[in-house]
Amino acid sequence: MFLPLKKIFLPALFLSGMIKAPAQEFYQSTEYGVLLGASTYFGDINPNYGLKYIRPAGGLFLRYHLNPYIAVRGAVNYTKVGYDDKFTSNPYQQQRNLSFRSDIVEANLMAEFNFFWFSTGDPQHRFTPYLTGGIGAFYYEPYTTFNGLRYNLRPLGTEGQNTAEFKDRKYKPYSICLPVGAGIKYWLGPGFNCSFEIVNRFTFTDYIDDVSHTYVGADRFISNPMNPSVASQLQDRSLSVDGQKLGRAGKQRGDNASKDQYLMVQLSFSFQLKTYKCPSHLEGLWQPD
Repeated sequence: MFLPLKKIFLPALFLSGMIKAPAQEFYQSTEYGVLLGASTYFGDINPNYGLKYIRPAGGLFLRYHLNPYIAVRGAVNYTKVGYDDKFTSNPYQQQRNLSFRSDIVEANLMAEFNFFWFSTGDPQHRFTPYLTGGIGAFYYEPYTTFNGLRYNLRPLGTEGQNTAEFKDRKYKPYSICLPVGAGIKYWLGPGFNCSFEIVNRFTFTDYIDDVSHTYVGADRFISNPMNPSVASQLQDRSLSVDGQKLGRAGKQRGDNASKDQYLMVQLSFSFQLKTYKCPSHLEGLWQPD
């Protein structure tokens, strides 16, 4: 009698162990993903936070979960920013008539602070809002179009950077930024996560748009008055509006009291590889069902 029972119950116990195994599965602390969204710029040519020049922004990232509430993330992003004085209703800006575009390549390291316990694959901890912040570095090179041709603005020294008197206004094509923002994350399936975030970049430069200080006057640019140089014409483009000259030496061209910013709104899609060993950050915290 006992032998048949053994033949029935032993396989049943074995099968029950196999069925329960998936509940013991975990996901690695490292997460890999892509970022897709859009960006805009705020600064001397867009001081009122207008949204008339929005461009795609994308990137790749790697996230490491220190525990269910804190993660660190490294990312690389690419976008394009720009703005035109003609986009605004401000009469002074319309007369100033400046514009720029710039590609931006950024690398950053950020921390994420979850409001709730978040663990992919755990139905009880599927969603959380979060705050994020960190530090980054980015490359930029402002340019504009004039008479149908593209000109990089930094080498031209439109605010007198190529003169001895104003050489302190020179700027590099790279700078530091402090990304700060918030988001919401959700796991769509075990090991597959998504998030939506808004992150503003406070930068350490006022020259993303090539505008910061005062006009230095056309006489600072060595040129023939009958054939003015490109630099002379691009430092003051007000003449092409109504023939009136705005850029007198010493007159304010930009606002150097504040630095430029750019903002990214992005969706992320990411995955974590499966592991059958409890990750170290969950040891002592995870409770089996």
